[in-house]
Amino acid sequence: MARKTRPPNHLLGLGLDNSDQHKRITQGEGFSLVGGSQETHERMTETVIKTTEDLSRKGRNLQEADPREVAELLRKHDRSR
Repeated sequence: MARKTRPPNHLLGLGLDNSDQHKRITQGEGFSLVGGSQETHERMTETVIKTTEDLSRKGRNLQEADPREVAELLRKHDRSR
């Protein structure tokens, strides 16, 4: 019986508080961040960068990490909390 492979993870961040009509899009390996005010978009970007750095130190990336681990790291680095 063939083993099913799951597609790689992809993190999508949506900022919904854009009042200045700028279109903000940041993409990287395994993630896309869209929208938000300048402050919100910068915060999302910083959070994802710190998360990917943590995973990198463990020898993993967003595409292959367990989604629960990614969620835990995102919460750890979310400075809006």
